[in-house]
Amino acid sequence: MLLKLYPYRFELFFVSQMTILFGSLIAPTSLFENILSPLFFIVNLIAGILLISKQKKLMWFLIVLLLITAVLFGADIEKKEIKSPYNFMRMATYFLFYVVVTFEIIKQVWRASFISKNVILGLISGYISLGLIGFFICLSIELADPNSFQMVQSSFSGTEPLTESLMYFSYITLLTIGYGDILPLSALAHKAAILIGLMGQFYLVVITAIVVGKYINQLSNKT
Repeated sequence: MLLKLYPYRFELFFVSQMTILFGSLIAPTSLFENILSPLFFIVNLIAGILLISKQKKLMWFLIVLLLITAVLFGADIEKKEIKSPYNFMRMATYFLFYVVVTFEIIKQVWRASFISKNVILGLISGYISLGLIGFFICLSIELADPNSFQMVQSSFSGTEPLTESLMYFSYITLLTIGYGDILPLSALAHKAAILIGLMGQFYLVVITAIVVGKYINQLSNKT
């Protein structure tokens, strides 16, 4: 089964990431935040396991993370406190997962001798994963030290959920857009914003440039 799905690993990972980012546009906010979003993350974990399935030790490490996440999701349904240990543990498992998978994506893209559709999707997925890593960093900071991030005209107690606001902040910072509608206030939040911005720039300057260079060479060799 894994061998049949392996050629489509980047497509599956990319599609599952899109459901995490934009699923809230289709589903009601409360349903998405409490039920669908954790499930989409678990689907993304499964897609990540497929992505590294040829490395057995790493694959089993991610399977353990998947099981931990599934257990914590079940526990979180029963216990809704924002600052519950389950939330912190779940953030830690997600963070570890995306660090491992992003590193593996970068490695596979870096080593690719032929630039195909899969490599391009892997390149995009790696960049999206950086935003998710930034999101979990910001969310962990906010859970540990409330009001580390603040909306300019309102607070996180408004209509938009905390997770949606911080995911938005992570990607806006990664993309170096910086509208200024969410401010990092604490010293740790400042460092997180710098780290997210640097990750995005290094990825674009180094990884993307290497792939583009390989693609240009590939076209030159064809002619």
